[in-house]
Amino acid sequence: MTDDAVVILVGSGGRPYREYLLAGAARRHPVWILDAVDPTWQEPYVRGSTTVPLLDSERLVPDQEALVAAAEEVARTHRVAGVFSYDETLVVATAHIAERLGLPGLTVAGVENCRNKHNTRRVLTAAGLPQPRFAYVTEADEALVTADSFGYPVVLKPRGMGASIGVIRVDGPDEVLSAFDVADSASRGGSLSYEGGVLVEECVTGPEISIDGVNFDGTYTPLFLAHKELGPAPYFEETGHTLSATDPLLEDPELLHVLRTAHRELGIAYGITHTEVKLTSRGPVIIEVNARLGGDLIPYLGKLATGVDPAALAVDAATGVRPEWTPAHRRTVGIRFLYPHANGTVRSVDVPVPADSPGLLEAVPMVEPGTTLLLPPEGYLARYAYVICAGEDPDGVEEALDKAAALTTLVLDS
Repeated sequence: MTDDAVVILVGSGGRPYREYLLAGAARRHPVWILDAVDPTWQEPYVRGSTTVPLLDSERLVPDQEALVAAAEEVARTHRVAGVFSYDETLVVATAHIAERLGLPGLTVAGVENCRNKHNTRRVLTAAGLPQPRFAYVTEADEALVTADSFGYPVVLKPRGMGASIGVIRVDGPDEVLSAFDVADSASRGGSLSYEGGVLVEECVTGPEISIDGVNFDGTYTPLFLAHKELGPAPYFEETGHTLSATDPLLEDPELLHVLRTAHRELGIAYGITHTEVKLTSRGPVIIEVNARLGGDLIPYLGKLATGVDPAALAVDAATGVRPEWTPAHRRTVGIRFLYPHANGTVRSVDVPVPADSPGLLEAVPMVEPGTTLLLPPEGYLARYAYVICAGEDPDGVEEALDKAAALTTLVLDS
């Protein structure tokens, strides 16, 4: 066994969304990846790699046994200091690896309480935290009876999906059966562990935020806080986020109490989490807790706003080192994901350069010509480009995002 310790990363993810995290992790500690294909763009950032199926080929669920066995093989030749993942589908398997190898990090029980949204609701309700009324149902008729008893509007969602896939608002009884089909069908595109059935929830209203936070030795500390923009109802696709390094909510006592209580009750003592919260008339209401860093480039926005590298902190938490950070600067940034007005096939995408638009930091096409974009419920995450802007304050960022988006063009064949 070599003395050169490595941190195992389970699944490197797609390059547009995740390269900055792999690069940041590699700057902190030598990384060994477990991935479904041999490394290509990942090569400059990794000490080594093991090619192993991430998903069982027959059941299309994380191949937990194969991943644990691959991690054990790495541990036979290298000292493994920690293991982590930023992929929602792989966090449970990652926790199993940590427990098998005796590594710091999120426990299996804690991760399951986050991954299964029904578990999350039950735990947080029992803890006395503000929560919507909820019920797990397996038939459309049950969904209708439950929605009628809650009163409208309600939200129907799968138990174990991410990115708001299959989440739909229902404003009356005549919409319940079709909404059940949307949520139930979406659940069958994810892990079999959470396949089938739907959560019916009271619809809570108010601005929505997300918080990436650090857990160490049972103490939760917020890191980045983003304000979320949603696409057209009745769906809840996230179309943008604005993040300020000096957001006063980062020190709000009521929000901090809810976040710390939730993490304690869910059994999360170590690791990074991404929590989504509605700011309601009843106070902060947790929508979900994810056992990983946020998606949608939110941690990247945090890095742009503060200079703090989220991947470095994730590696610290995974290796049992207390994460510490000091912002290098404090500014406000935002991202806008651009969607087509209708379904179609991409002919071309053109984006502006920073010199063309005040405040624009980045504008990036997300699809190639020939890509078919399908809006909900036919498809999800039909994004063709994103723009990132900075400004003096959130209003200034929104104005800059509007201008940059207007300069981005999509030609679509219907």
